[in-house]
Amino acid sequence: MSGYDIAIVGAGIGGASLGWALLARAPALRVAMLEAEDQPGYHTTGRSAAFYAETYGGPDVQPLTTASKPFFLRPPPGFCETAIVSPRGALHIRHADAPGTLEALERTFEAGGVAHQRLGAEGVRQKLPQLRPEWATTAIWEPGCADIDVAALHQAYLRGFRRMGGELLTGARAEHIARAGRRWAIATPAGEVAAATLVNAAGAWADDVAARAGVPPIGIQPLRRTIVVVEVRPEAPADMPVVMDAGGTLYFKPDAGRLWVSPHDETPDVPHDVQPDEMDMAVALDRFEQMCDWPIRRIAAKWAGLRNFAADRLPVIGPDPAEPAFFWCAGQGGWGIQTAPAAAAMGAAMLLGEAPALDPSRYAAARLRTGAAA
Repeated sequence: MSGYDIAIVGAGIGGASLGWALLARAPALRVAMLEAEDQPGYHTTGRSAAFYAETYGGPDVQPLTTASKPFFLRPPPGFCETAIVSPRGALHIRHADAPGTLEALERTFEAGGVAHQRLGAEGVRQKLPQLRPEWATTAIWEPGCADIDVAALHQAYLRGFRRMGGELLTGARAEHIARAGRRWAIATPAGEVAAATLVNAAGAWADDVAARAGVPPIGIQPLRRTIVVVEVRPEAPADMPVVMDAGGTLYFKPDAGRLWVSPHDETPDVPHDVQPDEMDMAVALDRFEQMCDWPIRRIAAKWAGLRNFAADRLPVIGPDPAEPAFFWCAGQGGWGIQTAPAAAAMGAAMLLGEAPALDPSRYAAARLRTGAAA
């Protein structure tokens, strides 16, 4: 049985970033990352819409997003060979019959100190001439929204983790977890692992992993999100913004001349290799056609992912109050990519007994044990 200081269950963006952050701070630490699939990031991380929007997730998530920005813009030397983010911009629109939605969004931008500009009809048409008139009367332009190269970011974390001495085991589902004295004994198809601290970064399976470890679940709910990739005529310009309905019914963004279209669905589901539902796809395309005069030639691809939330829709980062050697890194919702650098730094500091740069109390697992969740 191989022995480690810390074993991380899950090698998606949460586990990969935390493993990297731990070894970047404490190179002598012995850390193993246990990934159930043969390919890390196969589920949620590999199915992200991949953009950075500073206020996405609300005021309690924004501190993590804002604190992650310097890492994205200026990653550590040697971390990644390519740029992690690239300018995109976001156009937040609303139907003429839905007053008030942009005003609420404006207040969010102002409270968070996020750059934005209110556009009139002419400004909206310049950004996206395909919008139908009833969707183009006014909008908010968010210049700081950016694309994130999720694959490059995730692989850089994993590559750096291994380079610093971390061990990544794939095909290593934590099938049996037990306390053996002051250590965890974890049985996987790739071998048995022992560790003083167990980190639960298992995404949709976070509650399942807790139950296997004899720790009470905290109520992580997977919600299905659908993406339909369509070819349109004319092709989507490379420099067009991501377009979001401020009412939360649709968003779409360009990619290689095509469009990724999502109905912004959040359908409760169970942990599994989720596939897109035909009805959700139909809703996405219908909403897009009502919003834009932009003929769809064909569906080029489709997929779904599981966004994982605690009851109050905030991340869960920190030790379990009933078992301090069990550390939660879960519930990242739809903003796990854009908050990864700051969330990982927070988690690593806590695991190493250091003071985090951000206040971790709002993300503590204890809040979900006391009925404090909203």
